[in-house]
Amino acid sequence: MRYFIGIDIGSEFSKGVITGEGEILTQIVIPSGINYKTAALKLRDELLKSAGISEEDIACTATTGHGEKLIPFSSRHISTALCCAKGIRHVFPEVRTVLDIQGQSSQVIKLSEKGRISDHSVNDICASGSGYFLTVVSNILQIDINDVGPLSLKSSNPVTFTTGCAVFGESEAISRVAEGTPKEDILAGVNNALASRLASLVNDVGMEMPCAVCGGGGLNAGLIKSLAGLGIEADVPPNPQLINAIGAACFAEEYSITADNK
Repeated sequence: MRYFIGIDIGSEFSKGVITGEGEILTQIVIPSGINYKTAALKLRDELLKSAGISEEDIACTATTGHGEKLIPFSSRHISTALCCAKGIRHVFPEVRTVLDIQGQSSQVIKLSEKGRISDHSVNDICASGSGYFLTVVSNILQIDINDVGPLSLKSSNPVTFTTGCAVFGESEAISRVAEGTPKEDILAGVNNALASRLASLVNDVGMEMPCAVCGGGGLNAGLIKSLAGLGIEADVPPNPQLINAIGAACFAEEYSITADNK
């Protein structure tokens, strides 16, 4: 059997999968740290060890994400939009709209019946439209980012953020803490604010159902609830962080087959 690696180097986490004959054999998520090249090498080593294979067994490696071009062992560099579309198609073939919520940016992709990108909108200017806003506020509240979703679901009176800017939103969150506002109400307010920004991206491309959420944002149950409150009912795939890495692996396999047929 020939094997293929897909790697997604994100601003906060690096994700990787190994596939063989279209099946995912192993998957790993590690912190990206400050050196994307180092993270990629570590991720590859851990993937190979987990799968019980060697580097020589890999037919092709495709990469995507912030640090993709810094990876020396990559055979192909693929855009995050293409990898997201390919990855979600692999997991949820019927999906027509996908929200990819990442650490520093977010994107909404509309797909045709054949899984091709028919429209695409990106929020990469203001951090209030990405997971970074949640990271900042969780640091202010001194809670683990993984606790944001469950805690926000306990809110009975979500804060309304009056700004669409992450910098001013941070100041507003600090003020709320000083006023004694419960953490869950602040977090629910942040989720609502992020959902509102994402809804604007959805409006840009036009919603078509079924809809799915991937990226780290898919791990935040509070955000999924906030999106539903705005009429965006979305499914979340297993391990939503891995969708772009899965897409990259699918491309690696396609490129390898194409090369064999030449």
